[in-house]
Amino acid sequence: MAQKPTNTRPGGRQKTVRVKTANKRSQSSTRWLERHLNDPYVAEAQKRGFRSRAAFKLLQLDEKFHLLAPGQRVVDLGAAPGGWTQVAVERVRPEETGGQVVGLDILPMDPLPHATTMQADFLEEGADERLKAVLGGPANLVLSDMAANTTGHQQTDHLRIMALAEAAYAFAEEVLAPGGAFVCKVFQGGAERDLLAKLKQDFATVRHAKPAASRADSSETYLVATGFRGSTRRDDDEER
Repeated sequence: MAQKPTNTRPGGRQKTVRVKTANKRSQSSTRWLERHLNDPYVAEAQKRGFRSRAAFKLLQLDEKFHLLAPGQRVVDLGAAPGGWTQVAVERVRPEETGGQVVGLDILPMDPLPHATTMQADFLEEGADERLKAVLGGPANLVLSDMAANTTGHQQTDHLRIMALAEAAYAFAEEVLAPGGAFVCKVFQGGAERDLLAKLKQDFATVRHAKPAASRADSSETYLVATGFRGSTRRDDDEER
């Protein structure tokens, strides 16, 4: 397991790598590979033993919002390849505190010590109940870094990511303990208005955040909701 970092940003200068276009590689693939090889977060993730550069996004969100603590129950949706799950395990320390970290993804993911990993389609019927059974009690934090396959059509892609964000919160509002937190990825585009209104009803504080580790040219941002007061939908169901 990666050691707990002393900071959440790469240090030092990195030698620039140039990639030549190969016969079977498109120019766009060449540009992506060159950007990947020159990304300081990629190099730092490899240095620290993280499975992905995305680990730094959660580290930076946690640094700002204090989301993770020893002994928590944490759910990581869209977990593969496991960078966020690694960070959660480091901060929760399940082996010492009795906390629980559960990571789920539709893609296969190598096991992680002290975490429970599940391969399943989160939108598939019964996946939420399986997650609840593994979790073993109310969650303190539900994370969603889920993203749909892109089509290249901005509006369609935005609607798809919002559908995942709304599904993630539909699960979170069923399992979160009072005072809990919810974090989900969205893309800038305005369709998150309904979800934002719901979160503001159910949480003490709701903010948008773009970690420094998010690529500058990416439209991704994160909704960070803290201080769960209880779901208004859950209250309505109980009154019936």
